[in-house]
Amino acid sequence: MIPERWVLASASPRRRALIALLGHPVEVLPVEIDESPRPGEGPPACAARLARAKVEAARLQAPEALILAADTVVDLEGQILGKPADAEEARAMLRALRGRTHQVHTAVAVHHPLRGETWVEVATTQVIMRSYADEEIEAYLATGDPFDKAGAYAVQHPTFRPAAAVVGCYAAVVGLPLCHLARILRRWGWAPPADLPDRCQAALAHRCSVYPEILNAR
Repeated sequence: MIPERWVLASASPRRRALIALLGHPVEVLPVEIDESPRPGEGPPACAARLARAKVEAARLQAPEALILAADTVVDLEGQILGKPADAEEARAMLRALRGRTHQVHTAVAVHHPLRGETWVEVATTQVIMRSYADEEIEAYLATGDPFDKAGAYAVQHPTFRPAAAVVGCYAAVVGLPLCHLARILRRWGWAPPADLPDRCQAALAHRCSVYPEILNAR
């Protein structure tokens, strides 16, 4: 069994909305960590390390709780694109991504305090960007939306809609691979809602073809 108290180590409203689909009360406990990549560190390894670091930071404040955390890294041919520091950097990222395929690696980490175990899984999704115009970039920058997003974009943005196609877990690109998280919790005896894939698809308005493979994997 797992503790009744769950803590999400994130300030992201997107992650809060997705984790709520599990149907279990979750407290929000944002943490501050250094998100800088290490020299020679690959994008998936970076995402996994940062998710684990967020868990470790939250454990100091809620040692008896089940701690959940996630980190998203945008990977353009091995180059890590983090959150832009300003409009100029966001503009450069969006231009670099335009019309190209990149990968998004989102790691989810969960710590079980009674078992003393931390599980980390990384979901990797391919995102094919459309050839949006410079004018669209400027209009998107004016919304302020890119500045807290890895790679300077939200795949689900209602007007910009930067992606032509997403191959893999769409929820991972939004910020939380929900089925991967459910799979970790299931290892510890917690049963996710049977209709979780339906809830996720409805919330994201996106039809998913990969959830059976993810949920059925061991």
